[in-house]
Amino acid sequence: QVQLVESGGGLVQPGESLRLSCAASGSIFEITTMGWYRQAPGKERELVASNRRSGSTNYGDSVKGRFTVSRDNAKNTMSLQMNSLKPEDTAVYYCYGNVIQKLGDSWVTIWGQGTQVTVSS
Repeated sequence: QVQLVESGGGLVQPGESLRLSCAASGSIFEITTMGWYRQAPGKERELVASNRRSGSTNYGDSVKGRFTVSRDNAKNTMSLQMNSLKPEDTAVYYCYGNVIQKLGDSWVTIWGQGTQVTVSS
């Protein structure tokens, strides 16, 4: 079984920073794309950032210039550095990975359990 576990959520004030981490464990041959989605109460889940194994990244429009995603392919970990946080960034943040468990398999998407980020004064 493969698991993704997030950490680093919490309560911060507007303008402050927070760093989320995601660690994958289990039977993993390779993770192609890793990334983050978030979901606020009453809203649809939206893409925050994604990071391909090659290093190319993609960001949601609302976080461009403020958030930075990075990953360590050897350790199957990923981080999301969030700067200049705003109240509208309040949401549950979920990490995901497109995981290949054995050579020759297709990838499957595995989700973490989510971590709460609250931005409030």
